[in-house]
Amino acid sequence: MFVASDVFVKAAESQAKALGFSAVQRVFVPHPIQDRTDDEMRSLADSAYDSIVAAITKQ
Repeated sequence: MFVASDVFVKAAESQAKALGFSAVQRVFVPHPIQDRTDDEMRSLADSAYDSIVAAITKQ
């Protein structure tokens, strides 16, 4: 499973397909990432947590 910024949905799906991982679970989070504060990143991670767990466990 992988996590990527939502502006990279098409690129991530193309790359996964090219590498033979088209069935891999994925979670997309709001962009941008690099200039967020630690608190903003914690909030983003908290928001994505359930989706990440579901992707890992395929629920």
